[in-house]
Order: sequence, then C-alpha cells, then structure tokens
Amino acid sequence: MGMANRRGFIASLALAGLAPMARAQTTSAAPPAGPPRFSFEDVVRRARDLSTAPLAPAPALPEPLARLDPALAREIRFRPERAFLAGEGSQFRLETMHLDGRSARPVTVNLIRDGIATPIPYAASLFDYGRVKFDKPLPLNLGFAGFRLRFPLNDPRAFDDTLTFTSASSFTFLGRGQRAGALLRALTVNAGLGNEEFPFFREFWIQAPEPNATRVTILALLDGESVTGAFRFDVSPDGAAKLDISATIFPRRLGGQLGLAPIASMFLSGENDRRLAGDFRPEIHDSDGLALFTGAGERVWRPLRNPSASGRFSFMDKNPRGYGLIQRDRAFDHYQDLKQVYERRPGYWVEPVGDWGDGRVELLETPATDASGQNVFVSWVGADAREPGKPINVAYRVHATLEPRGASGFGRVVNTFQTSPASGGEMAGAGARRFMIDFSGGDLGYFTGDPASVEIVATVSAGRVAASALDVNPHIEGFRASVDVEVPPGVTADVRVALRSGSRAVSETWTLPLTG
Repeated sequence: MGMANRRGFIASLALAGLAPMARAQTTSAAPPAGPPRFSFEDVVRRARDLSTAPLAPAPALPEPLARLDPALAREIRFRPERAFLAGEGSQFRLETMHLDGRSARPVTVNLIRDGIATPIPYAASLFDYGRVKFDKPLPLNLGFAGFRLRFPLNDPRAFDDTLTFTSASSFTFLGRGQRAGALLRALTVNAGLGNEEFPFFREFWIQAPEPNATRVTILALLDGESVTGAFRFDVSPDGAAKLDISATIFPRRLGGQLGLAPIASMFLSGENDRRLAGDFRPEIHDSDGLALFTGAGERVWRPLRNPSASGRFSFMDKNPRGYGLIQRDRAFDHYQDLKQVYERRPGYWVEPVGDWGDGRVELLETPATDASGQNVFVSWVGADAREPGKPINVAYRVHATLEPRGASGFGRVVNTFQTSPASGGEMAGAGARRFMIDFSGGDLGYFTGDPASVEIVATVSAGRVAASALDVNPHIEGFRASVDVEVPPGVTADVRVALRSGSRAVSETWTLPLTG
C-alpha cells in the first residue's frame, strides 16, 4: 500500500472512532513490513497477465507530435545536465528520448531505488527543443520514445552511449572504441516470412546502481500480437563489453516462428560481393560474416552477401556454443569512409547460457540498394513449437567486440574472393567458379615453414570440386586456398573449405552457397 493510501486509511479510521484501537493492536506487534521490493518476478507476472488478453491498440500521439516534421524533430535533444543517476555517485547517466511522429508507441521509463519503482514523468524542462514550438504543454503522462544509458567508455571525463533503446524492441550496445552499426533485437516473429510481427517494449525499469558500480540492471516488459515477455539486461560496458540477457516469453497463440537472440546488420558490398558502381568506397558493411561455434565443436565462417533475391539459410545444431554477425575487416583503406567509420563497427557475439536443445541458427539475407537499413538477420530458432500458456525461458550473453571472434585457436578466414578459373590461368571446366579464401591466425604461421604439412578439405553438396590449390600467403602469415567448383545449372549447393594437418583441423570451416 502506497504512503498516500496509508495516510488516507488511518484518516478514515479516525473518522470512525477506531484509530486508537488500531494503535493499541499494533503497539505490541512486530513493525509493519515495508512495501514489497520490485523485481524481475513482477515483470514476469505482468507479461503472463498480458498474454491472456489481446494486444491493446496503440494510443494516439498528441496531434502536435504526430504531425511534427521529422527533420525538425531531430532538433529535440535531452539536456545532459538533467541526466538521471548523476547525483548518486554513479558512473552511469540516463537520458530519455522525446516522442515524435516516428515513434510507434510511447514507453514508460521507471527508476528503482531501494526496491521502489517510480515512473519518470515527462517534463519539457528535460529537453532542448531548438526551433520546435508547441502551442500548449504536453501531458505529464506522455511517455518517451526510449532512453539511452551513458558511461565513460573512452574518456573518464566524458559520457558515451553504451546501451540505447530507440525503436520497438531493437537496441544497440557499445563498448570502448566502437561506433553504432548492427542492432540487437529482443526477439523476432515470422522474420522474412511475409507476415512478420514486430513486438515492442512498453515499459522499462532501471535499477539505480551503487556508487562507482560498472554494472547496471534493466528490466523490460515486451508486448506484441502473438507474444509477451519479461526481459532482464545486466549491462557491463567497462573493459570487455558484455550484456547478460535473460527472458521469460509467453506465447499468445499457437504457431509462428520465434527467433531468439537475434542480430540485424547491413551488408551492401564487400570484397566477395562487389555490385556498386560509381561509389568511391571499396566496401560498405556493418558486418562481413556469420561466425558459428557449433555444439559439436566446429568453427564455421559464412561470408555475408547482398543478394539479388532474399535467401534463408539454416545451420542445424544442438546446444550451440556461440554465433554472431562479426566485422572482421578492420582496415580503414578497405572502406575509405571518414564519417561512417565502418572499421569501428562492433561485432555481436552470442554465447548461450544453459541448455538450448535442438534447433538452428537461421540467416536471412535480403537485397539492399543503400546503407540506410538492415538487410541481414540471424537468430536461433528452437525445434519446439510454442504454445499459449507455456513460457519459454532463454538466457545468453552478448559481447560487443572489435575482435574477430568465432575461431579462437584456429586459423580464421580473413578474405573471400570469387572469380572465374580463367583469371588464374587455368580452366577447370565450363561453368566452374573459383573461390579464393585467405586463412590466417592460430598455428598457420607455424605451418608456413612446411606448406606440404597442410592440406585443403573441400566439399560441395551437389556437383563437384574440380580443382584445388594451396599457397602460402606471406602478407597475412597464413595460406590462400583456391577451389574450383562446378554445380549443375539451376542447382544451389553448399561449398565448404577448411585446412587440415594430418587428422587435425587447423582452421575454421568456410562455407558459402553457390547456384549453378
């Protein structure tokens, strides 16, 4: 019972002449317990209750916000001096984001102090409005478009964005030296199937951290047409940036495909897929490959592409050890973009916690003509069908990293090229394609002294491997594998290439689909 309600209750007793009796009955008893502490279990209960009713329609934005010009709306900025958490000895700063016509639904942002959750009311004094003028004040229960959590990532005297929730259930997480690129999402529903749904976070609770803490906890309530969910985010941006996520998800109805721990990224052009003309930049991408560490212990690298038609690719697995969309290419001269700084875009690496069972890592690639959005998506799709009333529990850790990831202790793929065998001086046969894959790292530098001790293991699921060759590549202290592949017309086959020394694998497995 809140403080105001307790005062009203005692007053009503006094009016009835019962207050003295109430005091007499409580003087010898134990002190009354305080209000219950708000916790993740409270969010789980709310998500469960939501799942038993249909999705409520989105509230209408006040007309001045709904018709606000998007370019003008960008002038509305949070005043840094009004940041929350600043006066509590915390290294974190919390800034809310103003609603505008681009906002699908408002969110409620709460602060938890001493176990008590208190909403942050909208106040015009929180924002610098630039040229934006409103005829009358906006309501206090307006809500926000999202929020950003800031931390001194790169300079002890300055605060940088580390975790930002801005749209539906998408968010970014950044560590030291990183620039925003790929996105994380809470989950996906029917992604790329023509009937995709976009669940959204409707309320957040931020636990006020202890003084000098480098970790903060955020709770969130998810809602959507066919799912609800309770999420917990434990944010550790200091040093090796990591984000621990646990969730309890409640299906509202049968069927549909649920993608867990999803990542969305952009791949427009790269060394293995050059389709842009008239652009000065050699490569344009936030991630250049999908890295996998399977439950069986195999390391896999799948280069990303910008396809002419959407494609869906599944990697069947049981209890995967990790996967992610990674930006391995860190050379500025491969991008030549001073503003976008693609070489500083983080890779997101997902490490499952607990038993994920049978399922698949699913990769979706869609065509893109510019770099304004995401066209590459990956998530874990479990084998179990979802059922109303049966919760789904999932836990995992996300690393935001500038490291290659995915091939620890093994040679990793650093370059992928496609060409005709004729460009190398030999012909493997009509319709053949040549893949040239550079492997570096692990023990490969050691083996360059005796190249004959390393061999190529190349396979294709349909067609044949017509020829292969392995050369030392001194520029990367590793090897270049050249593989000529023939695939029947109209057939799509998976090509796989790895390096082996005796019975020991010395590289991750490179794989890419090829259509004849």
